[in-house]
Amino acid sequence: MTPANFDFHCHSVVSDGLLPPQDVARRAAANGVDLWALTDHDDLGGLAVARQAAEEAGMAFENGVEISIEWQGVPIHIVGLGFDAAHPVLSDSLNELRIGRIERAKRMGEAMAAIGIPGVYEGALCFATNPSLISRAHFARYMVSIGIARDVPGVFQHYLTPGKPGYVDHRWATLADAIGWITTAGGVAVVAHPGRYKMSGGDMRRFLDDFKDLGGQGLEVTCGSHSPDNVMHFARLARHYAFHASRGSDFHGPEESYVDLGKLPQLPEDLKPVWRLIR
Repeated sequence: MTPANFDFHCHSVVSDGLLPPQDVARRAAANGVDLWALTDHDDLGGLAVARQAAEEAGMAFENGVEISIEWQGVPIHIVGLGFDAAHPVLSDSLNELRIGRIERAKRMGEAMAAIGIPGVYEGALCFATNPSLISRAHFARYMVSIGIARDVPGVFQHYLTPGKPGYVDHRWATLADAIGWITTAGGVAVVAHPGRYKMSGGDMRRFLDDFKDLGGQGLEVTCGSHSPDNVMHFARLARHYAFHASRGSDFHGPEESYVDLGKLPQLPEDLKPVWRLIR
């Protein structure tokens, strides 16, 4: 099969999305996606249901995950694709990451209480279908619901980004960790939405040097948060490093996404699509 419309980056209620995995699958299929991966943050719990729903909708499916890492102080996300979801190295390591997320969320609640906004951790839990994957997005949704800000981006801007009162630093996985877990489980590691990271051009190249040296093979060139200039820039970097190119909406829900599932521009024609490594 030669996919015409693949989407390899999206989320369900298993992490910080708004829809159950089966509904994300049906929405992707209805939007014309023919090859799809669910990539919830640090959790594989939605994959079995997603696969079944995708197959029922006539859509090919690949296992996916988005792993939170830190590289030289910069938070970065690495997408894993096409791995064995039952591999203990990957599943056990992700379980450890989720334990750390819970501890971080409690500290965020304490930080918010310290500035006079109590109960935010408990409120955020009500927005998290999977309590072990409570995230800043759940905090933001709760804070919108009680009138702290008009929308989720406003909460992030004023409370939940570095330097703001509700942001809590956290020890994430390393780049070597994430790539090692993914490749040990038979998958392919991809840099998610590289245009979102606050890096100089030199730092981005140093990061991509490390990523490639450690066994990374893919770069998300077309994604929901990338401008046309971003696409051109990261297409050039994909060619330079001989990376396979990925494409993903980063869909979280109808009200909170840059673009809907499968509605992205196509990759530049000369790039090697990442699905060639896993199909």
